[in-house]
Amino acid sequence: MGSYGYQVAASMTRIVEEALGGQYTVTVQLYASPTVGMKAVMDGNGEIAYTADIGMTQFHERVGGFKDYKPKMPEIAHSWYSYPMESMMAVAAKDADKFRCWRDFSGKPVFYTNAGFMNWLNWQRIYKALGYEFKHVQIDLKSNADAMQGGTIAGSATYTTAGKSLASYWKETEVRMDIRVVNPCPDEVAKIKAAGLAVVEVDPKGAFSKNVGPATLLGVPILFGYNMGTNIPEEVVYKMLNAFYKNKDSLAQSEPGFTPMARDFVGMQVAGINANPDVPVHPGLVKFLKEHKAWNAKWKVAK
Repeated sequence: MGSYGYQVAASMTRIVEEALGGQYTVTVQLYASPTVGMKAVMDGNGEIAYTADIGMTQFHERVGGFKDYKPKMPEIAHSWYSYPMESMMAVAAKDADKFRCWRDFSGKPVFYTNAGFMNWLNWQRIYKALGYEFKHVQIDLKSNADAMQGGTIAGSATYTTAGKSLASYWKETEVRMDIRVVNPCPDEVAKIKAAGLAVVEVDPKGAFSKNVGPATLLGVPILFGYNMGTNIPEEVVYKMLNAFYKNKDSLAQSEPGFTPMARDFVGMQVAGINANPDVPVHPGLVKFLKEHKAWNAKWKVAK
């Protein structure tokens, strides 16, 4: 898997195992998408679900991949938020003159990351705000460069983590070809913000190794996390959070995507809850936030 979540999972499993005193063995299970992984956890086939704010929204509202879904186990609750990702759009450098704004991709064949992935869901949310036609073409991650160069796809959605890290398949794409990132035009930025979404600036030198066009890139962020149900004991989640809090600086040193979490660990948990304030909070996170005087009495505690 070339996606970022699997890329950083190994460094996190060691911290979790040590935090739990060797009583648990943590295994990273590959799933076709976070949506599938979330369901697997709530069907009793896993304990921790990799997800993002948009995925939690869809689950809570029972829309998209969660339509008519009925969990067999306790529903996942806010547990730990770890890093933001910024959704952007890229094209082959040779085709850059054809694309000035995101409207130029409306109705065109585009790889919006793997179907069901959180960036894929984010692009659906963005296009809904803009009134554009979402035409997704599914490809293998390793064929990203070939598909862009060959014209199978007009563009490919790229993303940075905390404006610093690229997914491994995008690192490979960048080595194989020259790309250009296409920013949304000012009127599109205004529409996106009016829909309640953010637009953030990204320094291309922080993540890309070559020139990708604009001096400042514009992306629409999503917040990723690892959420659990109340079948996971309060003390287990609390110990995990304390371990990540203690190791936040070393995590950021080894993987720049964790930099915002290291800078404001507690604030990131608050932001994750506030993105979906109607979703209950795991008791382990409740305990952690109360200790750090960051608990909001308006939030719900998961039962």
